[in-house]
Amino acid sequence: MYPNLYYLVDDFFGIKLNGLRLVNSFGFFVALAFVASGFVLYHELKRKEALGEFTPTEDSIIVGAPASLNELLTSFFFGFLFGYKIIGAFTIDNALNNTQAFILSMQGNMGAGILVGSIMVYLKWKEKDKEKLAKPETRKLMLWPHDRVGDVVLQAALWGFLGAKIFHNLENIDELVHDPWGSLISFSGLTFYGGLILATIAIIIFIRKHNMRVIHFADAMAPTMLFAYAAGRIGCHISGDGDWGIVNIHPKPFTWLPDWIWAYHYPHNVVNAGVPIPGCVGNYCNQLPEAVYPTTFYEVIIMFILFLIVWAIRKKISQPGIITGLYFIFAGGERFFIEKIRVNNKYTSLPFQPTQAELISTILIILGIVFLIKSKSWFPKNIQKT
Repeated sequence: MYPNLYYLVDDFFGIKLNGLRLVNSFGFFVALAFVASGFVLYHELKRKEALGEFTPTEDSIIVGAPASLNELLTSFFFGFLFGYKIIGAFTIDNALNNTQAFILSMQGNMGAGILVGSIMVYLKWKEKDKEKLAKPETRKLMLWPHDRVGDVVLQAALWGFLGAKIFHNLENIDELVHDPWGSLISFSGLTFYGGLILATIAIIIFIRKHNMRVIHFADAMAPTMLFAYAAGRIGCHISGDGDWGIVNIHPKPFTWLPDWIWAYHYPHNVVNAGVPIPGCVGNYCNQLPEAVYPTTFYEVIIMFILFLIVWAIRKKISQPGIITGLYFIFAGGERFFIEKIRVNNKYTSLPFQPTQAELISTILIILGIVFLIKSKSWFPKNIQKT
């Protein structure tokens, strides 16, 4: 496992770059997943625009105005944060030994923070000053949905993370009660469905605000979401963030199958779960005492296959809502069945003792079936807005 990019680069290339200890492997791959998913969404929206499913909307921008106080304060804040934490990590003894603890602490380099913040303020002021006009002008722009992909990805990232954190803590009340602050700010412990629900609400509000057609946008998002989930799970597996399976006591079915694909101990996992690894010194020196199903790896493979299926058939389906329905069924079905071999918390007070993910997966599957049945009556092909 590679808790941060320092270990990954060291293992693959034999190069020790201490600065990479600041880059959490899970966060890095999730960020890549968002970027790649934005690329997928961009091209799917452009295709749908060509089919006439979207129209541009008018936006106004002010050209030639000097830098506002809000812009200068924002520039200083991010510059200060960079100098205080990133530069501070290299100037404070032992800061890189436990990067997560350092990042979440109040430690940092105040001088570097103020210096970088001031430089960022100057650069922002200079940038705006070059474009300044004697009298600022208001200009009209026509923006298509694909022009707003960056905003959509940002909305999905912010609200998705918040939702994932909220649902994880609801699913693990005991951990939250025992260590409220640690549970809330920890980099680990995210529930995908929580992120999906909150991000979906935020994106619907955003696209309705900009007069986009919700069902057409949902159809464009469906393959994107399958791709994003698969890509994001790479980060879970690479870092060993705790989203693994139950203990695998069954013999390997095929001799040619690598051991780690069937049962894995997740050595050097980012959450330090398990028992000490003999001879290992420092952080991330634990591994699971018994080998478990590497369910994150399975999900990467399954969801990429489901993405390819939807991507291959999407042009052949003209009825709005069908692709969205397939997404609900595929995403819900995959998670429902993977829960059978995944470590999870069950609601013991309910019949059949389901997990949170199983309950939400069941709702998604039912919702997907309803979409397939009712799409023609709910979403006529000549639909203008929903």
